[in-house]
Amino acid sequence: MKQKNVKALVCAIACSSFLITAKAQDPINIVTTAVPFLRISPDARSGGMGDAGIALTPDASSGYWDLAKTPFASSSSAIGVTYTPWLKDIAQDVYMIALSGYHKLDDDQAFSAGIRYFNLGQIQFTDAQGNPLNTGRPREFAVDLGYSRKISSTLGVGVALRYINSALASGLSINGVSYKAGNAIAADISLFGDNRNDDGQGLTYGLAFSNLGSKIGYTDNAATKDYIPANLGIGVGYTWSIQDEHKFTLAAEVNKLLVPAPPVYNPDDTTGFEQELDDYHTQSVFSSWFKSFSDNAYAGSIGAEYTYNDQFSIRAGYYKESKQAGNRSFFTAGVGVKYQIFTFNFSYLAPSGNGITRNPLSNTLRFGVLFDLEPQQ
Repeated sequence: MKQKNVKALVCAIACSSFLITAKAQDPINIVTTAVPFLRISPDARSGGMGDAGIALTPDASSGYWDLAKTPFASSSSAIGVTYTPWLKDIAQDVYMIALSGYHKLDDDQAFSAGIRYFNLGQIQFTDAQGNPLNTGRPREFAVDLGYSRKISSTLGVGVALRYINSALASGLSINGVSYKAGNAIAADISLFGDNRNDDGQGLTYGLAFSNLGSKIGYTDNAATKDYIPANLGIGVGYTWSIQDEHKFTLAAEVNKLLVPAPPVYNPDDTTGFEQELDDYHTQSVFSSWFKSFSDNAYAGSIGAEYTYNDQFSIRAGYYKESKQAGNRSFFTAGVGVKYQIFTFNFSYLAPSGNGITRNPLSNTLRFGVLFDLEPQQ
């Protein structure tokens, strides 16, 4: 019993990034995963456009959304860093830092790298009776390495490998069960189409499979490993260019979480529920991607960006999830300013829907800066 309580505590910490709003009299079978920090937007530009990042024009943060964009970037090399205080209305020491960049080997191919570090602050652990045990500082990170190239003048592909480390309750031992950091390996596969003309006007689109990888566990019991947030994303965007000084972009995106829904507890058939739970944990990752299409864990977003003279941008967007995906919905706004090789981005998130006055996502901010190290000739 104590082991289950500790595991529940670990899952609660891992899922603290997301608000689930479901009525008690109308339970929803929420699709949950480990390491949900991988679903937090690590980019202030897309963060101001409702997290619609797959089909946006490329920059240093492209690897987080669609790595295939990088060969179409206007600079030969770039680095970006974003700082996001998370759940700041209920905690002051939870944050994520993301660092990413790329280097183009030539006009057709590029290497990229990135790291995301998520700090959950200081946590007081307790046992099943609420007695204090010890304190810890849960933290998670992911390291990416990727390669992308053009396969035609308007189409690119990208592949990235990712190492994930999740130290939520490392060193904690209860009832003979020791908890350790979880580790996982994942991959991204992406495609990007760029049909813009020399003025920057035209259609962009993208397809991205992300976090396709192993399960992650926090004990030596292989049967209790959890799914990571594998995802399928499809995005489209269009940019209008007016007199070379004014650009207006609209982008839309749909995401499907490739994780199956857990079984629903049935008090009248606990034996059957236990069997379904065992089947849920022991099925292969590959088969789980296909089984996920039997649930409704979808999310959609739309964003807009106006840019003047390639120097000043204003942005707005909206994001909405289905109930099975978590039922989050929010509006976003943002600005960007470019000065020589530097671009400064800022975004703000405002939750929408019922209960927004007590929503832990309220007033979420993101701060980002990009460095175009080698403007392409």
